[in-house]
Amino acid sequence: MSAFLLSVHVLAAILTIGPVAIAASMFPRFARLALASPDDPRKAAVARILHRVTRVYSVIAVLVPVFGLATAASIGVLGDAWLIASMILTAIAAVLLIAFILPRQSRLVRALDPDAGDPAQPSLDRIPGSLSMVTGIFNVVWAIVVVLMIYRPGSTTGVGL
Repeated sequence: MSAFLLSVHVLAAILTIGPVAIAASMFPRFARLALASPDDPRKAAVARILHRVTRVYSVIAVLVPVFGLATAASIGVLGDAWLIASMILTAIAAVLLIAFILPRQSRLVRALDPDAGDPAQPSLDRIPGSLSMVTGIFNVVWAIVVVLMIYRPGSTTGVGL
């Protein structure tokens, strides 16, 4: 059963967190382009699609920690420091996504709507830059989690400390 849980956990991580990380990273660039060219609906469409990918895959990504915790319980590592650190980092990534990335993306997507008024509001100019920074931090946090999952200090596999 542990092998099955681990397999689902790894597959869910690859198939959900990967697209979130990529779409969230690409969004600021395309939002900037769309804001600079309000007459080009294709640029706004790309930003909308990237936001949708980020939002939808984020919901499905809940499977990753669920199966991760089930796997950890089945192999008896729930109290290990590397796993606790990974859980804390996963929570930090979730907060960054829910509190910063998705709301800022939503605000920019609403601004790209031609019926919403003037998209060139001065307050929007800084959002893509700050969004890029927060998304970069989000991706670094996930990279650290991946390293912890592979390296696993105290592992009996011979990999790790």
